[in-house]
Amino acid sequence: MIKILAILFCQSVLGAQSPNLYDVVIAGGRVMDPESGLDAIRNVGIRDGKIAIISQQPLTGKSVLNAAGRVVAPGFIDLHAHGQTNSANEYQAHDGVTTALELEVGVPSVGAFLRSREGKSILNFGATSSHGAMRAMSMREFASEAEGWRNTSDRWFEISMKGRYKQLRDAEEYTLLAANLERGLREGGLGLGLAHQYYPGATREEIFRVFQMAQRWKVPIFTHVRSMGPEAMQEVIADAGATGVALHIVHINSMSLGSLPFVLDLIESARKQGLDITTEAYPYTAASTMLESTIFDDGWQERLGISHGDLQWVQTGERLTKESFERYHKEGGAVIMHLMKPEWIQRAMASPFVMIASDGMPYAPGAHPRSAGTFARVLGLYVREQKILSLMDALSKMTIMPARRLEAMAPLMKDKGRIRVGADADITVFDAARVVDTATFEKGLSFSAGIDHVLVHGVAVVQDGKTVSNAFPGKPVLGNYAARR
Repeated sequence: MIKILAILFCQSVLGAQSPNLYDVVIAGGRVMDPESGLDAIRNVGIRDGKIAIISQQPLTGKSVLNAAGRVVAPGFIDLHAHGQTNSANEYQAHDGVTTALELEVGVPSVGAFLRSREGKSILNFGATSSHGAMRAMSMREFASEAEGWRNTSDRWFEISMKGRYKQLRDAEEYTLLAANLERGLREGGLGLGLAHQYYPGATREEIFRVFQMAQRWKVPIFTHVRSMGPEAMQEVIADAGATGVALHIVHINSMSLGSLPFVLDLIESARKQGLDITTEAYPYTAASTMLESTIFDDGWQERLGISHGDLQWVQTGERLTKESFERYHKEGGAVIMHLMKPEWIQRAMASPFVMIASDGMPYAPGAHPRSAGTFARVLGLYVREQKILSLMDALSKMTIMPARRLEAMAPLMKDKGRIRVGADADITVFDAARVVDTATFEKGLSFSAGIDHVLVHGVAVVQDGKTVSNAFPGKPVLGNYAARR
């Protein structure tokens, strides 16, 4: 009888304590939340993948992560990540990223993309419906191939290249384009990905018609504009003004080049007039793309203001010559373009409405370092060393600003990009005195330094600076278009 009473007493005590036992506790860190402005030493308790408590008092957890002397921030949200594999995600996780989205170019089949990553992803994931791929699918001459394309998750560039110089011809093809784009939205797409520099056959009328489609469906457009210069910006801003569509312009640094001050003024003025326009930049002076793309059609040296020696072949790291350019141009593959000035990047980083996004390339050992070091570089170089912006402002550009860009389309983003009770426990813990990118153009990809812990839905994917094996807590970020119908 005494033993039974003792067991019941212990069970009672444990039961009374269980509400105060958290799955994970992040202890003693400098909690910085750009939404509320909180910047103080706190303990964070996590339960069932959510932030359950933020406390000045010590907390008890099944797992305790020491964050003394570290910043505890919302996990970084990357709106522009082409590396949608776990090999690429691992580098981004070590850069503090918890959500990596393919919004610039989108995917040919949102449904197939989401299925391919469900339950297998380190980071949260999602994508737009790809205009480039969908327009090729809508052309009569590709009808026999289009059926196979409708179930592919990652062949955007190949499919878009098929129709890059072709124009949509009539109402039938426009109707099919609309049906294809809407299919992607119904499958969970986060808007429309519009990268028309890669398919110049898309006329200004076609782009405007796509804006009209987006307005009818009340979804945002994420665009890589027609060319590197202010006239391309004016095209999409005019279309946004004429239709009222929410517009996000990607990598404003590489698409503006020396016109960046003017383009930033243009966007700021449009925003003051009430247009819903946002933009982003990455913190490097080089861009990267595919050498066989239309960017390198005849006349590219004059358009970009560079020559062969400013191009770096990703596979070998070599700088190109006229001869090697011709050879690799026929072969096809990724290239790095050294074409921007440091002061342009500083200007973009300092702008209060420019977000941070990586434009991270698919995994390759010699890929552009932005694929691994974008966020740590901002924190190390532009915050700590150059003091171009404050730490809180930098975190805002990486967390709450991208979350808010997506909230109308994906309401679950209201629980990301924040350190508050009830928010998703997507959290990055880093050493502000040490964080820095280590990937370089010369040596290729490597993990950023100073990122101690990264949690996705309360599950550590990086702990004590090391990758946690077999952790796949990433969940899909779904657009709500289908639910709104």
